[in-house]
Amino acid sequence: MGKDKLRKFAEIDTFPNVYQLDEGKELKGKWAAQHFKNDHPVVLELACGKGEYAVSLAKMFPKKNFIGVDLKGNRIWRGARTGVDEGITNLAFLRIQIEDIVDFFGENEVDEIWITFPDPQPQDSREKKRLTFPGFLDRYRMFLKPGGKINLKTDNDGLYLYTVEKVEELGLKCHKKTDQLYKSELYDDVLSIKTHYERIYLKHDKNINYIQFSFE
Repeated sequence: MGKDKLRKFAEIDTFPNVYQLDEGKELKGKWAAQHFKNDHPVVLELACGKGEYAVSLAKMFPKKNFIGVDLKGNRIWRGARTGVDEGITNLAFLRIQIEDIVDFFGENEVDEIWITFPDPQPQDSREKKRLTFPGFLDRYRMFLKPGGKINLKTDNDGLYLYTVEKVEELGLKCHKKTDQLYKSELYDDVLSIKTHYERIYLKHDKNINYIQFSFE
């Protein structure tokens, strides 16, 4: 591991807005009350990377609590560092395997989920690793409030089409979808937030896909 990664891992150990591995389990069902010290809605960004979406949404919606979830600490460091430096009190990060997420959030605790440019896991053998695979959706259902929305934003056409297919197969409610986000009427301030990877894709004229759905 390089010196810069080691430095970042050492730093996030000291950040008050980062919980690593088992540290967040004691907050299950109590994130708003015990970490954020309020009763505001809780929103997750899964596979958050550097946390660009979570940071931007936290600034945009100060009456909501945002938690970025990812396993890679050297990436989480960027968003967490911004949160500390700028005093963004409605922002936190959780460094865990997303497969274990039900150990960290209680029933009806989460109001909304964002999945922004995750690894599409294109190989058929990796289907179960896709964050919109039915096995993951079953996990989200355990802590998402009734009517709570799931948002997927991706450059990967295959993952988008796979997700649309699963939403239809499972009888879920699709609220919005487009395979040309920046040319659609759905484009707004929230969807205009761009991650590091999205900026790269847009420079190469890649289309951006978006779907919003819920369990009911």
